Amino acid sequence: MTDRLDAGAVAPGFTLPDQHGAPVSLKDFLGRKVIIYFYPEAMTEGCTKQACDFRDNLNSLKSAGYAVIGISRDAPDKLAKFAAQERLNFTLLSDPDRAVHEAYGVWGEKQLYGKTVVGVIRSTFVLDEKGVITMPLYAVKATGHVAMLRKRLGLL
Repeated sequence: MTDRLDAGAVAPGFTLPDQHGAPVSLKDFLGRKVIIYFYPEAMTEGCTKQACDFRDNLNSLKSAGYAVIGISRDAPDKLAKFAAQERLNFTLLSDPDRAVHEAYGVWGEKQLYGKTVVGVIRSTFVLDEKGVITMPLYAVKATGHVAMLRKRLGLL
C-alpha cells in the first residue's frame, strides 16, 4: 500500500509513453490546469464509461482551462485501440511498472465484488498551473464521476 497525496502537495513528476508511443511529461503541462485520472484497465465496462464521460465533457473542461490525462497499466498499443474504438480526444498514458501509480498512492488494497484485492484504486487528481494538487479524489466511482468532478470544480 502506498501513501496517499493531499491537497497542497506538488504532484509527482513523470514521463510516460502515450497511446502513440510518444513520451509525455507532466512538466509539459506546467502553466495549465490538469485533471489526471487513474483507471484499472482499458476496454472494460467501467473504464470505458468513465473515459467516454471525460470525452463527452472535454469541451467544457477545456473551456475552463483543464487538460485531461488518463493513466493505466495498459500498453500503448492497447491504449491506441481503446482511443480509436471510443473516439477518445485526450491523452492516455501507459504505466506498466506501476511507478507512477505508486507515486500517486493509487495502487493498493481495494474492495472488488466483496473481496479485498490489490490493484488500481480508481482515482482523480486536479492540479493547478504550478503542478500542485488542489483536489485528490481516491476510490471514485466510474459512473457519474465526471459530473461530480464538474460540480466540485464549479463547471455546471
